[in-house]
Amino acid sequence: MVEKIRIGAVGALLDEYERAILQLLKVIQPLPQSNLIKTVNPTTSDKNCQSIQTILTHVLHAGYGYACSIQNRNMVSIERPPKEDYLTGEEYFIAMQEMFLFTENIFANITDDQLEELDQSLKIKTGWNQLYDTEQLTEHAIVHILRHRRQIEKIIKQNNL
Repeated sequence: MVEKIRIGAVGALLDEYERAILQLLKVIQPLPQSNLIKTVNPTTSDKNCQSIQTILTHVLHAGYGYACSIQNRNMVSIERPPKEDYLTGEEYFIAMQEMFLFTENIFANITDDQLEELDQSLKIKTGWNQLYDTEQLTEHAIVHILRHRRQIEKIIKQNNL
């Protein structure tokens, strides 16, 4: 991934999204495979939080979900790729790069004026039953990565990884 400076509100959202992904990847880059797949939270009932690997897979899958929801709102129905676990930081780097490019391609047809939607009936209904416009859902996607980056940083410190 090469950080670009994009223009407008769409550009700002994509810049921050890319920055969040790069920050996450920087945290996991030095980790060996054994630390990615190590169960660090054996008591959780959330299968997305048992290891750094499951967290990264969740973040990646969610990223595709956000992009597909935005695209589907624009009346072009697509399905997100299935969840897939990777074994190395390099594999996650490539997969995150592909997810971001997928998202960037969807935003190629969205103008700044299309980001906000005041009409509730035209908002995107998420899998957790909240309504968002494109801007709000993208902001959620960015913060989702930031929160899981923080979670992984804490796991690394607490487990001396």
